[in-house]
Amino acid sequence: MPEPVLSVEGINVTFGNGDASMRALSNVSLSFTAGSLSLIVGPSGSGKTTLLSVLGCLLMPDEGSVFVNGRDVTEATEEERTTIRREQLGFVFQAFRLFESLTALENVALSSQISGQRGKVSDAKAEGCLELLGMLNKKHLKPAELSGGEKQRVAIARALMRDPKILLADEPTASLDSKTGELIAGILRDIAQVQDCTVVVVSHDDRLRAFANHVVCLRDGNVECN
Repeated sequence: MPEPVLSVEGINVTFGNGDASMRALSNVSLSFTAGSLSLIVGPSGSGKTTLLSVLGCLLMPDEGSVFVNGRDVTEATEEERTTIRREQLGFVFQAFRLFESLTALENVALSSQISGQRGKVSDAKAEGCLELLGMLNKKHLKPAELSGGEKQRVAIARALMRDPKILLADEPTASLDSKTGELIAGILRDIAQVQDCTVVVVSHDDRLRAFANHVVCLRDGNVECN
């Protein structure tokens, strides 16, 4: 068996205190390998988004460990976790989170410009990512001129700018029609396979099961199937 790129061991997450407390995740242990698309499913309130936040080093568990490429990030400083997120993780969101005043190219290039890479080098890398997603011919268009599926492809291109080893997607097809949703799911699967990337997707969309190598079912913070 290949070594996991991303894993959690015995994690517990509780929100609130006393009688108002709620256990969001309970003793969850999972691992994710390179070259695979893993789908996390479950009803609302099952802990899917909380788990994705833990996997993305955005939320630390109350108990348990989170490993990114073999490193226990629960023992890292916040500054070190920020570096791990910046250098090893890519994020894709349901709401796209594109800047309306910027073109597709500028939205994608912004990811590297924030870390200091600018000019022709940044633009060339952004064009390469857009080309990979079939969006190079629309690089000068702004979000208002793009369809929902095109916006999501730009968002994925932006997430790929730093060549992340791990790509985390939160409901990436939720606002898209059936055909476009399947297109995005296929793109995420191809990224996992072609780029040997670890792709983890949280979704209510059962159509994504056909594209997944690994399905995790959550209910009330517990893993029901894996």
